[in-house]
This record gives sequence, structure tokens and C-alpha cells, in this order.
Amino acid sequence: MNKAEFVDAVAEKSGLSKKDSKAAVDAVLDTLTEALAKKDSVAFIGFGTFSTASRAAREARVPGTDKTVKIAATTVAKFKVGKALKEAVSK
Repeated sequence: MNKAEFVDAVAEKSGLSKKDSKAAVDAVLDTLTEALAKKDSVAFIGFGTFSTASRAAREARVPGTDKTVKIAATTVAKFKVGKALKEAVSK
């Protein structure tokens, strides 16, 4: 499912127009992105929790060669699945 199909599904389930559904989906994604950029976590009970984690700098080996490269420290997005979502998917 891509974003357009997701917006169509939201419009159908909510009874909103596709334009309003797109605006709502965009607002949710923008708010989630802004929160993660500030290193806040966002939790939806039963669905899951979005958070960030810091990865330290490290050296990695290039496959097929003896070369190593340095990988800079970075912050990555994480998602921990909630109980209700895990149960719904595993059926």
C-alpha cells in the first residue's frame, strides 16, 4: 500500500473527503517527524511507539575486500510494536 492508497482507505473509513484525509495524513506524518527530530518519542497505546536511538561511530569492513571504512555516529528512527498490533498481525 502506498501513500495514495492509504489516503483513500482513510477517506473511506472516516467518511472524510480525499482532500481532508490527505491533509490529516500529512499532518500526522509531519507531527511525527517533528517529534522524532526533537528526539521525543510518540506512543500509540496498543499500536506501538516511535522513538530515536543514537548509533556510535564505528568501522565496517567492505564485503569482498580487505578495506575498512569509518561510519559516522548518527541518530536513527525506531519503532516498537504494541501488543494489539502484534496480535492482529500474527493471526
